[in-house]
Amino acid sequence: MFRTSILTSFMLCLGLSFGAFAQEKPKEDFYDVDKIREIRIEFKQKNWQDILDSMKLYGDDMLVGTVKIGSKTYKNAGVRYRGSKSFTYGGNRNSYQIKLNHIDREQNHEGYKKLKLSNALRDPSMVREVLGYEIARNYMNAPKANYTRLYVNGEYRGLFVNIEYVDDNFLDSRFGSTDGTFFKCSAPDKDMKVDEGCKKKVSGTLVYEEDAACYFGNYELKSEHGWDDLMELTSKLDKSTKDLGKVLDVDQVLWMHAFNNVLVNLNSYAGDYSENYYLYKNKHGRFVPIIRDLNLCFGSYKMVKFKSSYLKLEELQNLDPFLHENNPAKPLISKLLKNPYYRKLYVSHVKKILEDHFLEEQYEKRAKELQRMISNDMFRDKFKFYEHNEFLSSLTTTIGKKSKIPGISELMSKRTRFLKKYPEIRGFGPEIESVVVLGREKFAKANITTFKLRAQVEKRAKKVRVYYRFADDQPYQIAFMTDDGKSNDGEAGDMIFGTEIKPEDGAEQIQYYIMAENAVGVTAWPSAYMFSPEKANLEDLNK
Repeated sequence: MFRTSILTSFMLCLGLSFGAFAQEKPKEDFYDVDKIREIRIEFKQKNWQDILDSMKLYGDDMLVGTVKIGSKTYKNAGVRYRGSKSFTYGGNRNSYQIKLNHIDREQNHEGYKKLKLSNALRDPSMVREVLGYEIARNYMNAPKANYTRLYVNGEYRGLFVNIEYVDDNFLDSRFGSTDGTFFKCSAPDKDMKVDEGCKKKVSGTLVYEEDAACYFGNYELKSEHGWDDLMELTSKLDKSTKDLGKVLDVDQVLWMHAFNNVLVNLNSYAGDYSENYYLYKNKHGRFVPIIRDLNLCFGSYKMVKFKSSYLKLEELQNLDPFLHENNPAKPLISKLLKNPYYRKLYVSHVKKILEDHFLEEQYEKRAKELQRMISNDMFRDKFKFYEHNEFLSSLTTTIGKKSKIPGISELMSKRTRFLKKYPEIRGFGPEIESVVVLGREKFAKANITTFKLRAQVEKRAKKVRVYYRFADDQPYQIAFMTDDGKSNDGEAGDMIFGTEIKPEDGAEQIQYYIMAENAVGVTAWPSAYMFSPEKANLEDLNK
């Protein structure tokens, strides 16, 4: 059990809290999960569906219309159908892309210039995307998502999932930059010809290729530059994980893998195609993954390798948590899991996701809340893909004779028990009993000028790392805490680890988190370190 020190209590009083595991809840905005939005589109053309079909099939044009969101009206917005697998010619429930700034480059709704409306294909529950993104945002920089009622020329077209666009607005809000190298990793066009000498069926695997031309068909460059950056990443991944952290945010990748595996999100890097994620190179020079397209998570997509048969329900429930660990065609998994520290970190992420959302069936409670909120809108949706009774039973029952989409709790109740009992997941990492940043001693004449950290760590901790930085816009550095009696840690062997960190460039504040490792696991402190690291400043320490 975690016991806070006196100084920790003092920090809490100062507002430097540990933080809940989720990100601090932002003020209500367009993507508030518990609000159903309303979007109305007006076209002058009566045959707007035929026009949108043609635009989807034969080009990238957009049909100009007026878009009303709530009480606000936006003229000259661009509208087109989106999606490839989900698009149906002549269909009444195709997904939409709306570009508010199609003509007026500055036109936006609450800062959002583009809107993405998903038809939730192959999701009779209508909660997979919204619930999946809500879980993901606790650990990763993932898009927001909620629901919207859509009307076109006055007719109710149904309830859609409203997903935040991963564009400059997203990048700036998450990373504080928009000019980094940016790739979309998707399955290649089935008709694409592979150049001689290039590896086949590569898609977004990050398998290294010597010829730059081999990358072009497998990744979509969204920035003005970046092929050299991608080749450097794949080259380092091919050789060793030793220096990989210089060009890749490994921790965020491990969170993505843990999320995909626990939630059986196989329409992702974990499936047959390594797809449905972005890579953005942040201002610290590290690629960060951004997950996308979650309408087939919770086992709706069932393929893990090319030309294999669909996985059956029992196989989905018992999906190996170390899927692809020996697969050289999936280096972003196999290479990382061969590194002992990264493997333990991955396991700790799996355990955290289970603890936060599945061990006490928290996900099921949330799924039921979402379904209750949208039930009336689904009932009157005449273009919905599934009958209302299928929607109501979709959490507990497999839907569809051919597609056999598993009920979410039908899948996850047994999957949770399977993972909980898995030997490597059952192991316990160290227990971080207390953490303190030493203040100025009573009656001391001189102020302290460095940050002296101590952590009491039990259960045979072997290594204790502190990740630290002095400002939000800096990358984290790593220092090892030692139990040798020489590093502000008490006596040697007393399981109190310490280190001293000198501020750089006149810094007065430090942000930090701790990773403690033993033979079987890794423990993070605080648990919300991704978004809420601990803080200390010299002014308070010298009081």
